[in-house]
Amino acid sequence: MKLSIVIPLFNEVGNVGRIQREMLPVLKQLAALHQVEVIFVDDGSTDGTCSAIANSFILDSDPRLRSYIARHRHNRGVGAAIRTGFALSSGDIIVTSDSDGSYEFGEIPKLVLYLDQGMDVVTASPYHREGRVEGIPVHRLLLSRGCSLVYRLLVDRRIRTYTSLFRAYRRSVIENVSFESDGYHAMAELLVKAILKGYRATECPAVLRKRTIGTSKAQLTRTLLDHLRFQGSVLLYHMKLKPLIRRVEETRATP
Repeated sequence: MKLSIVIPLFNEVGNVGRIQREMLPVLKQLAALHQVEVIFVDDGSTDGTCSAIANSFILDSDPRLRSYIARHRHNRGVGAAIRTGFALSSGDIIVTSDSDGSYEFGEIPKLVLYLDQGMDVVTASPYHREGRVEGIPVHRLLLSRGCSLVYRLLVDRRIRTYTSLFRAYRRSVIENVSFESDGYHAMAELLVKAILKGYRATECPAVLRKRTIGTSKAQLTRTLLDHLRFQGSVLLYHMKLKPLIRRVEETRATP
């Protein structure tokens, strides 16, 4: 089986050393069982992130490990970076991960294991009864919890976390579920549409931690408004008042 790991980055040069230290042991563990490719998507960084990644991840010594770097000329957003990573991925399973240390790379094998239990999408969940949150600012936590609560009411009560980027997907999901959002709410859009199309989704308990290097690039007011607009479109879809069905049934367009 081939595994693709997609990691978007935007002005994260200070995190590159940590990513290397924490990720390389996990990649070696995964390579014992799978062919692994890591796709870094530099979303228009201006601080040397792309060069730092290129100099830090040289995996040619192991034929089962490969790394690639894609670069956006301008900052387009997390959703756009994930679409670029998906378009370049060739794995049977695709994992998406934050670059800021919000979740541990060491949890990737656990996400993949959950897929082996008959699931199509597995999302890391700090709001799972066995998950937890450490050091996250109250305002960010309220936004994430509140948005996920609304999605639970609208879509699937069994899923407690809809906003996490740290996930694993079967390739069929990526090939058949489109999402158009460029911002942080893209991850909620992708999960919601996958569930509405009948894909089996579950969550894996995880620990969400405050980043220790750099600052978050999320604009909270804009992100909240984006979530509210999308939640409104989901509600209208359930009421059969807006053509969300047409959007759900689209195949993913190549970015």
